[in-house]
Amino acid sequence: MDKLRRVLNGHEDEERGLTAQVLNSTTLSFGTRVKWFAICFVCGIAFSILGSALLWVPTAGIKLFAVFYTLGNVAALASTCFLMGPLKQFKKMFEPTRLIATVIMLLCLVCTLCAVFWWHKKGLALLFCILQFLAMTWYSISYIPFARDAIIKCFSSCLN
Repeated sequence: MDKLRRVLNGHEDEERGLTAQVLNSTTLSFGTRVKWFAICFVCGIAFSILGSALLWVPTAGIKLFAVFYTLGNVAALASTCFLMGPLKQFKKMFEPTRLIATVIMLLCLVCTLCAVFWWHKKGLALLFCILQFLAMTWYSISYIPFARDAIIKCFSSCLN
């Protein structure tokens, strides 16, 4: 139908590229973006809380904790893709100011699951979960102007 409209309007030769077609067909309204951000973020928090509760299960507690905590962090990270769009999110993730935090965060996500399923090291999995938390916090703080500087100054004044 669109092609017929273009022919009738005299715009037959204006073919859009594949990227433009995909981007135009997948745009979401602002309200939809906010709703899916909230849904994804709440699911991430719920997974993290569920993982923390499952930590106390006697036999497979640490495995369940690591899996659900990692899924929670991935869901929380993916939720921001709804606000900015995935391409812009990835570009912002790998900006020089966030590069180290992003790489550490992604490595810890993968290493947590490796420690639980392939290396069978429960203590190492717990360490990677702690590092996930710290890297995710540092990454999230990077979006707040001057927050990193304030935290560094706060800790340096406490240590001196």
